[in-house]
Amino acid sequence: MSLLRIRVSLSDPPLRCQWALLNDGRDVVVGEGPLAALPRRAERVQWVIPAAQVLIARARVPQAARRHAGSVLAFALEDQTIGEPDASQVSWLGAVGDSDVLAVLDKPGLVRWGAALGAIGIQGHEVHGETLLLPLATDEWSLAWNGREGFVRNGEFEGAATDCGDRATPPLALRLMLDDAQAQDARPVSIALYTTAADALPDIAAWTRMLGVAVRPAGSWDWRTASADAGIRLEQERQRWRAFAGMAGRLRPAAWITAAALAILAIALVIDWVSLANQQVALRQQMTARFRAVFPTAVAVVDPVLQMRRKLAEARHAAGQSDSSDFLPMIEQLAAATRTLPAGTIHAVSYASGRMTIELAGLDETGVRGVIEHLQQSGLSVDPLPASRHVAGAAVVLTVRPS
Repeated sequence: MSLLRIRVSLSDPPLRCQWALLNDGRDVVVGEGPLAALPRRAERVQWVIPAAQVLIARARVPQAARRHAGSVLAFALEDQTIGEPDASQVSWLGAVGDSDVLAVLDKPGLVRWGAALGAIGIQGHEVHGETLLLPLATDEWSLAWNGREGFVRNGEFEGAATDCGDRATPPLALRLMLDDAQAQDARPVSIALYTTAADALPDIAAWTRMLGVAVRPAGSWDWRTASADAGIRLEQERQRWRAFAGMAGRLRPAAWITAAALAILAIALVIDWVSLANQQVALRQQMTARFRAVFPTAVAVVDPVLQMRRKLAEARHAAGQSDSSDFLPMIEQLAAATRTLPAGTIHAVSYASGRMTIELAGLDETGVRGVIEHLQQSGLSVDPLPASRHVAGAAVVLTVRPS
């Protein structure tokens, strides 16, 4: 299996990086340069975050919260971090005794590097802290040292960057960590010292004397050649998503079929809409032509149905007959529709231009709906009510006209 390991400095712009390509049974290929020069098609991609840019701390969090990486866990370390919790990417690494171990990363930096690498086709990465890539033995701490500064791994899930030291003097941070471990009865038996640069080996005897713990040279160490299975992933949530690797390729045929079906459906809907629109235009033209045939003196035809209804009413009135839009026929229909209502429900009735307005009082929404249904069954059409049509106990105004 091929593994592309990229050193990602979250404080730097994502322009250049150091990298290493590990292949089973082959020599490690290393390089440094712009992101566009990175190898492609690696089966696994690891980001290696420098030790100084990863804060590993202990806290107490509810068990259910361990599954949530991000600002949810960041509130557990709010007093140990600088800035807003939303600016930190916090992951649960594991438990040590009664405490939980959390790793804190800079979220904006992760987003910038993720976007830059995604733009060149490198995705599906794992995030590792340089500290936790160090080898670790029982009852022993591991220290990586470049001659001036370094980082220490003091547990399966724990570690930290150190401050400066020299050949004769170990870093103060390391001494403070040992004092803290002594207070917790967890002082290591020895410290394995790995050099990360040439001529970085300090005075072992002086360091042992000042630290009070045996320091043993463990050889050189480089993040590029660390085992592919070394370390603890800092973004545990990504593990769940690796099961979906390659899912996009398997779903591509189904996506094409779905897109084709949606396209066919859209075309059919457009054709149906155009057909109905043409039928509507043709029907209106027929009604207009029929109206002009009956009333050739009409100047303009805007609404043939309404104009035909009005002309019919005029003809009936000229012949001494009543029309359904007259007051008497409408009041008869209204009386038939509201005869079962309690006395006093109809508060007022007014009529004008073939429309009758009814004011009802003392009805709830169900009662109003019942009145509307009775009016419609009696041959009257009720104009739609406004959205804020009714408040319990308030008057309701209905406008009716002949159907």
